[in-house]
Amino acid sequence: MTISLRLNEADSILFKKYAELHGISVSELLRRSVIEHIEEEYDLQAYEEAIAEYHENPITYSLDEVEKELGLG
Repeated sequence: MTISLRLNEADSILFKKYAELHGISVSELLRRSVIEHIEEEYDLQAYEEAIAEYHENPITYSLDEVEKELGLG
C-alpha cells in the first residue's frame, strides 16, 4: 500500500532530520509512530476498562497470593 502525505516545508525538514538522526527512512518513522499511537490508545482503553472493573469489585491480591494460586510459589 502506498500512502501520500502533504507536509509544509518545516514539517518535512523536521521529519527528515529526525529519521536521519535515528538511521531510518521517513516511511519507517511514520509507520512506527502510527503503530505506537495505536498501541498507546489500546493500552489506555484496557486501563480504563480495568479500573472500571476494579471500582465495581475492589479486590486486590499480593504477588505472593497470585504465585501461590498459580502454583508458582
